Amino acid sequence: MAKKIKTFIKLAIQAGAATPAPPVGPALGQHGIPIMEFVKAFNDRTAPLKGTLVPVVITVYEDRSFDFIVKQPPISEMIKKTIGRPGAGKPGKEQAGTITQAQAEEIAAKKLEDLNTDDVKQAAKIVAGVARSMGVKVV
Repeated sequence: MAKKIKTFIKLAIQAGAATPAPPVGPALGQHGIPIMEFVKAFNDRTAPLKGTLVPVVITVYEDRSFDFIVKQPPISEMIKKTIGRPGAGKPGKEQAGTITQAQAEEIAAKKLEDLNTDDVKQAAKIVAGVARSMGVKVV
């Protein structure tokens, strides 16, 4: 028999660095999930991505057990990692850096499973839009 789902919790947490402090503790505590059990499992699973902000979707069941899915880092995080610094303070007026079309397609290929398209070229356009909003030029 399948477990009955109580709720879903969506959080963005630093990979390999989850702690029981906010936002993790309060979000899980209100649903009666064992916080340390989640923190340990999350940190173990995300250790290779340490230092990167990753979205996680936690499925909470009626019996207070849980499962979680770790998604790919946000496109903006991937762009920051590619250019080696944060985006511009005033996008449109300042430029934070540039990425090549090939780099945009590489980011798109990594993020493809989380986007609403199956086409890497279309996904690269999404990446270019995010880059533009960060003050990063795609050449």
